[in-house]
Order: sequence, then C-alpha cells, then structure tokens
Amino acid sequence: MDFRLYAATTSQGKLRDFRAAAHTHSLEIEPLENLDAIDPPDETGETFEENATLKAIYYSRFAHSALILADDSGLEVDAIGGAPGVRSARFAADCGLVDSPDANDNTDVWNNMVLLQRLADVPFARRTARYRCVLACARDGQLLQTAEGAVDGMILEAPRGTGGFGYDPLFLLPTLNRTMAEIDLETKASISHRGHALSALLEKLL
Repeated sequence: MDFRLYAATTSQGKLRDFRAAAHTHSLEIEPLENLDAIDPPDETGETFEENATLKAIYYSRFAHSALILADDSGLEVDAIGGAPGVRSARFAADCGLVDSPDANDNTDVWNNMVLLQRLADVPFARRTARYRCVLACARDGQLLQTAEGAVDGMILEAPRGTGGFGYDPLFLLPTLNRTMAEIDLETKASISHRGHALSALLEKLL
C-alpha cells in the first residue's frame, strides 16, 4: 500500500522525530512542499487537539489529495499548574525574551531558562512532568483522525545531553536515568510522546 504522510512543520527537530517514529512502521513522512511560502494560521486553540486540528485542516487545503499531518505538542509541569502547555514553544516570548532579527535562534535556551527560574524553589521530587502530543490528519480541508501520546518524566535542575531539542535536555526519563537529549533517535521513537501519538494515529488510519 502506497501510504505517505506530509508533515506540516518547519521544525527540523519534530521532523526528525516523526521520521524516526514512522520508520518503525515502515512508512515515510515527508515535509509539506513549499511550506515556507504558506502563511501559517493563527494557533488560537486552547488545547493541543484544537491547535493540531486547525493546522491540519488549514494546510491540507494547499496539497490536493495528500494526507497532511499536523501536531501540537508541549511540556506540562505539574508544579506550575501544567504550564507551559500549549505555550511551550512561546514560553520565554510570553515573558518578553526574544532574539533580535540578526541573532541566532536561541528560543530553546530562553524557554529552558524560564522553566528553570519558575522551578527554582521546587524540590526534585515535585518536578513531575509530561510531554504531550496530539496529531491530526486531514485531506482537502477535512479532518480524518486525531490521536494523542504522552510520556512522563521529571524536570532536572540543569540540562544534560546534546541531542534532541526544546526541553529535552531537562526532561529526565526515570526508567532510563537519561534525558530525552541523551537517547538515540530509535529509542526516542519508541518511547516519546510523538512516537506514541503516531502509533495511535496509524492504528486509526490503516
């Protein structure tokens, strides 16, 4: 069966995660062509599912008959009321921390710094958290399916590891005693929130 998904994301980190997860199912995920030329929609949803759905429907209108995959995902930290949640990618920006136009993109650095500041007085035992991902698949402006995945962990007091992206250097997987930034892509695909969400979505689509 010729089955291919096109991911509506400009994040190379997310695309790597999706491709690694798809590989375990002998499937291919490619980036949506000319995505940079398409004005992104306003992510006005209050939940991961709402944002993933609106993005999948929106981008599917630019690729006739193609299966378009969109996600919304982020980190939920219990000690700060589930934040940053849907604002995970904009956590620092919401605090006014942004790069100048001629600077390198330090978004991940700022986001991690803000998170550590928020948790400065929180003992490790209370730093429970989870990564959550919702995937939506649409074709020609019609939503086909959504699916969710999550992985539990703890937030460290300092980053560890050089792999991954986002909050991965701070997200400890207790069963492995490694952060998301310290594991290989194959392991990450099998245990991550995106890997779980993709497996659940494929069960519905195939």
